[in-house]
Amino acid sequence: MKEGDIAPDFELVANDGNTIKLDSFRGRKNVVLCFYPKNRLFACPSKKIFQMAEATIRAYPEILEHNAELFAISTDTVEDQKKFVNEYSIPYLHLSDASKSTCKIYAGLNLAGLAKRSTFIINKDGRIVQIFRDVNVASHGQEIIQALQSLN
Repeated sequence: MKEGDIAPDFELVANDGNTIKLDSFRGRKNVVLCFYPKNRLFACPSKKIFQMAEATIRAYPEILEHNAELFAISTDTVEDQKKFVNEYSIPYLHLSDASKSTCKIYAGLNLAGLAKRSTFIINKDGRIVQIFRDVNVASHGQEIIQALQSLN
């Protein structure tokens, strides 16, 4: 998958129990998909994983101002996603891809079979306009905002 491609549709269940269908945003909103390996990664406690997401969380209000929806996606179960989001009061939905099908198509899987950390910016037409494969967790929120600003 590369920039300029039409983003493949998917349906995944979010931490709030609702099913999110990517194509439902076409023609209405830009979409940001943030793939990450797991909420609790081997010896890495969830608090450290949360700290990695803080730049995106801080940028979230401005992301919304750019007529965009942001979703975090990992191979965690819906219940694990719910616990993680509630524990850290994360403002955006986390989608469960326990089957790994969407993670495989978009981000690819690492040797452990988990999603590779990457972000996809999708415009209202459903086209992938930017892909971040080497995510700098400290500045990633601002990178997302800059990508969305370029769409206007």
